[in-house]
Amino acid sequence: MAYRKKLFKILLAAFLLSPALMVKAGHDGGKEPFNPGTFILDHIGDAYEWHILTCNGHHVSVPLPVILYSKQSGWHVFMSAKFHHGSHAGFSIATGGTVKGKIVEQTADGSFARPALDLSITKNVFALFVSMTIIVWVFLSVAKAYKRRENQAPKGLQSLIEPVILFVRDDIAYPAIGHGYVRFMPYLLTVFFFILVNNLMGLIPFFPFGANLTGNIAVTMVLALLTFFITTFSANKNYWIHLVNTPGVPWWLKFPLPLMPFIELMGMLTKPLVLMIRLFANITAGHIIAIGFFSLIFIFGGMSVGMGFGASVISVVFTVFMSLLELLVAFIQAYVFTLLSAIYFGMAVEEHH
Repeated sequence: MAYRKKLFKILLAAFLLSPALMVKAGHDGGKEPFNPGTFILDHIGDAYEWHILTCNGHHVSVPLPVILYSKQSGWHVFMSAKFHHGSHAGFSIATGGTVKGKIVEQTADGSFARPALDLSITKNVFALFVSMTIIVWVFLSVAKAYKRRENQAPKGLQSLIEPVILFVRDDIAYPAIGHGYVRFMPYLLTVFFFILVNNLMGLIPFFPFGANLTGNIAVTMVLALLTFFITTFSANKNYWIHLVNTPGVPWWLKFPLPLMPFIELMGMLTKPLVLMIRLFANITAGHIIAIGFFSLIFIFGGMSVGMGFGASVISVVFTVFMSLLELLVAFIQAYVFTLLSAIYFGMAVEEHH
């Protein structure tokens, strides 16, 4: 307990001193005033390097590989640290416009455009590799434990993961799908643990964690499309008959104007959209609110040191509260996405009664 109290005091002191340090840097270094909007967007957005901290105006970051293909000059592979001094090999990071923060290439006429192919390992891609490594390691370890300890009580990591697997099977897959749930279990387990692990990783503010992967609309779109494709290609004839000729609906809503089939078709197409937006919005909103509370320290600290100290206490309390709330949301969003996917699968394979 003693070391926990010391750690808490150190963290609290760091939060309380941050407004004073910010004011000193602003007065002595003549730096630009703190911009909370830029600060928040930089933390939840993607980047070509992993920013760690800024000390006395110097940015400490981990460079990541840049892999580009240009129609003018072919392939280029280098580290993102090359951009610290401006452009490199005709490439630079855009500072404005619709491609702000993306790599652009200077063309023959002097204008800038995106390269033909950008396969760079960005912050989110690197975080994806880390989470994949963790998930594969966990499941391989658990699988080996099952083989090694057959017909024995679970132990260690196995005892932690087994209840979650049983929860997905008994409380999500079977009630929503029915007897044919087994063939959907690999996907449901994968998507549940993928979302859960990345949600939890996003709450740890240390490298190589802290990326807003599940708050990236492209990632949630791919997950939603996977659910959509599995639902579509697993559907039986009863599913399609229900879409085209919905039972229990008056004929004049189906012919000559196919109003109900159109509504059913739109419902089928909006399901993945709902999955995509729900996960993206909830995770991103949680990060924005937590960082917003933390930004109050710097906003009031820019006015005066006293106001900064006063705001620090409130900001730390609310930031801790939001972090605990995000911890709960991390589990809830993994559960909701998996449950809705299982419900869609159950609707697609349901037999006619």
